[in-house]
Amino acid sequence: MANAALLREQVQTALGSRWEAAFGAKKQEFTEAIRSAVGEIPRGTLTEVSGAASSGRTTFLYALLAAVSGAQEFCALIDAEDAFDPASAMAAGVRLSQVLWVRCGGNVEHALKAADLLSQAGGFGIVALDLADSPVRQTRRIALASWFRLRHGVENTRTALVAIGQQIHAPSCSTLKIELRRERVLWRGHLPAKLLHGVEIRARRTRNHRSDEEPFTFLR
Repeated sequence: MANAALLREQVQTALGSRWEAAFGAKKQEFTEAIRSAVGEIPRGTLTEVSGAASSGRTTFLYALLAAVSGAQEFCALIDAEDAFDPASAMAAGVRLSQVLWVRCGGNVEHALKAADLLSQAGGFGIVALDLADSPVRQTRRIALASWFRLRHGVENTRTALVAIGQQIHAPSCSTLKIELRRERVLWRGHLPAKLLHGVEIRARRTRNHRSDEEPFTFLR
């Protein structure tokens, strides 16, 4: 599957503006919808992104990686549970040649160590710590000292450190918290031939102890 995604990226590069004319507008529209809902992800600090299954966590992650890699910046994806799908990421606009993929085989401790090392290494526009498929009982056991270490490591850098999970427990360590919640499924057509058109997601942002909410839509 990874080879197919890389082949697709080579085709995308070869087609250049013709590819962008066909697919770029939709990706740009989606990226702008996310930015409108959650604002810019701050750099030099830790951002928490949480949500239940089917709340748009993975699509949100791929959109972030697409935006950063599309600007020719390097990304690091710390994949705690080996859940990353290169083909789906490629379809979402992620440039795989700009992504360092670190697979951790279900070891959350290794994922934390990798995030710590890479966030301090410099040279990455974003370091994403994907704990979305890790059991909640494991993420709850992450020591507060570990989150403080991650926050300290990324300070005064141009790297955005983003932790994504079902529940992220990093009180007082993150500058921005984003909670994703699925509102409704959007269908196209009429029974018995209705097709899935997209999902409406509500994003709750908390920054400096102030919260607000904005809806946005993932269209397929």
